[in-house]
Amino acid sequence: MVSVLVVPKDNTEEAGMEQIGANGILGEPENTIDVLVLGDSEARSSIIPPELWKQKGYTAYVCGTSNQTLPYSFTMLDRALQKQKPKIVILETLAIYRTIPSADAMIDVLGRRFPVFRYHDRWKKLRSSDLSPERQATYRYYSKGHWTSQIVQPSSNEPYMIPSQDTATIDPLNKLYVRAIKARCDRNGAKLVLLSSPSSFNWNYQKHNGIQKLAKELGCEYIDTNLMNDRLNIDWAQDTRDKGDHLNHAGAMKTSAFLAGYLEDTHLLTDHRDDAAYASWDEDAKKYEEELG
Repeated sequence: MVSVLVVPKDNTEEAGMEQIGANGILGEPENTIDVLVLGDSEARSSIIPPELWKQKGYTAYVCGTSNQTLPYSFTMLDRALQKQKPKIVILETLAIYRTIPSADAMIDVLGRRFPVFRYHDRWKKLRSSDLSPERQATYRYYSKGHWTSQIVQPSSNEPYMIPSQDTATIDPLNKLYVRAIKARCDRNGAKLVLLSSPSSFNWNYQKHNGIQKLAKELGCEYIDTNLMNDRLNIDWAQDTRDKGDHLNHAGAMKTSAFLAGYLEDTHLLTDHRDDAAYASWDEDAKKYEEELG
């Protein structure tokens, strides 16, 4: 009963929803998202859904959040699958190496069944509308979860993908969550893809080896764009906003162009640009372009 009271009744900040950019997916019409992206700020900085729409007519949403741990990745997947049936789920791999605090794991387990464990602080801001059990999602984010920046701060960490036989260790709890994500994708008919976004600050060959080994164990595809610069042409003097940690707009455009081609090659997705039911995607792409100036 307390959970019914404190759970946000809308996906807006005013209603108490956390991470409204990522949770903007709750406001998307049912069964309209074909590609779901999970992960931390690397994911939301590297992939531009409006560009995937403009180039190929694919509908994608990035549920990335700063310092996202795998329990929240799983929560976002669970929330998205309540209304969406994505054909492809992309998990950005930096989160796989992030330590999972015990509190995060506990909130994940309890919070999805009893929201009071996630929203216990909301009692201070309850409104009359919270007395109703009815929930809605009115907030839609025109950039579909992407966070953009045109700042340029060059990286000096090159070369960073130096070949090595060593393998970075993945915590057993993290592996458990990735397996749970894979199992949930399998049950819902979605292809899970592990993706390492370009990052000269965060990535190395040892981490690549660890994810490659995990992907083989899971039987899923792994794409490491850090080893594909002959196709992406990332310029670390121009394409990063913070010395190689995250891509800026120029770098994200390159990653998104590569991803658009990859998605086309899967032959799993439909070009929706001539479908009147998806007209709002043209409007949102226009808003995104206006933001860029």
